[in-house]
Amino acid sequence: MKARITVTLKNGVLDPQGKAIEHALSGLGFDGVGQVRQGKVFDIELAGTDKAKAEADLKAMCDKLLANTVIENYSVTLT
Repeated sequence: MKARITVTLKNGVLDPQGKAIEHALSGLGFDGVGQVRQGKVFDIELAGTDKAKAEADLKAMCDKLLANTVIENYSVTLT
């Protein structure tokens, strides 16, 4: 079973890396780019076929390691 976890900063949390990317894109001539927010994507392969167990395990992985839940949100998609 495969999963994709997307981690993004919560609304209201400053994103200096996103701001730097926004300015760099403008400097490269890409006009019309609004706000840029950066994040992380994890593609994970899991053994087994139990969807409920996989979702619980992935949520635990995010809560314990992959996301800082104080300042980040995450979403899990099983594929």
